[in-house]
Amino acid sequence: MMETLPPCPNCNCEYTYQNDKLCVCPECFHEWNPTEVVMIADNTAPPKVLDANGNELQNGDSVVLVKDLPVKGAPKPLKTGTKVKNIRLVEGDHNIDCKIEGFGAIALKSEFVKKA
Repeated sequence: MMETLPPCPNCNCEYTYQNDKLCVCPECFHEWNPTEVVMIADNTAPPKVLDANGNELQNGDSVVLVKDLPVKGAPKPLKTGTKVKNIRLVEGDHNIDCKIEGFGAIALKSEFVKKA
């Protein structure tokens, strides 16, 4: 019977293989100890979210857009330099939920903001 290995914690690739005590991802070449990953997952630590400059973001931070962002259905893009207060971090591709004054609720990617 074949043992099921966990997917890669770095890229979620399901084709991982075991090399001695470590698991290895054939797509991104990430190596990890599967027992340590389980302990981290059980700890329910929030994911680390980094801004465009590599600074770690926290819930409640204020950020500034570093790029004009076109929004579907909106007549104008969100402009570079727009300040967003009181962000909330969530899991997913768009990992910031926020409300922009004069625009409304929106989800942003952390790679397009910097900490204010």
